Amino acid sequence: MKWPDRPEPDRPEPERPGRPVGLGMLVGAFAIGLGLLTLFFDGYLDRQQNPNQRPISQVTADGQIEVILQRNRQGHYVAGGQINNSDATFLLDTGATDVVIPEMLANRAGLQRGAPMQAMTANGVVTVYSTRIDELRLGDIQLRDVRASINPAMSGDTVLLGMSALRQVEFTQRDGTLTLSQY
Repeated sequence: MKWPDRPEPDRPEPERPGRPVGLGMLVGAFAIGLGLLTLFFDGYLDRQQNPNQRPISQVTADGQIEVILQRNRQGHYVAGGQINNSDATFLLDTGATDVVIPEMLANRAGLQRGAPMQAMTANGVVTVYSTRIDELRLGDIQLRDVRASINPAMSGDTVLLGMSALRQVEFTQRDGTLTLSQY
């Protein structure tokens, strides 16, 4: 007697050797590629925001130290530097009377809070604290005993490089560059 045709029961497909390893390698390669793209674009965006991360200095024939800065995409001059050997990012601000430092960076640089003062900012009146910077470096330009203010309301590592520092150097702006000179 012949049985009517019945469908075969569903059987799981046999596991092929090496398939989990290959899938794991594919996922790993994708993750590594994504990580490398993230690093590349993060660095690219950082260079767009701060094209002067490590400003280059030159000494002229008459002994002047010059640092030439490129303007960023927003039209600002931003540069890497140091305050008391702590890394900082400077935003040159000729409208700021003093160098203005976020409190977190001031603590890392070992700056002491002085007398409280009121300062007018774009966000209104804030309380800042007077301080003095022993050494401020921008490329090979080195400034000593610079008047500054610690602003607890600021975050990050961006320092407003105001006139208390900029008056100690000569600066010339031309064709999207700013040349800072110190004798």
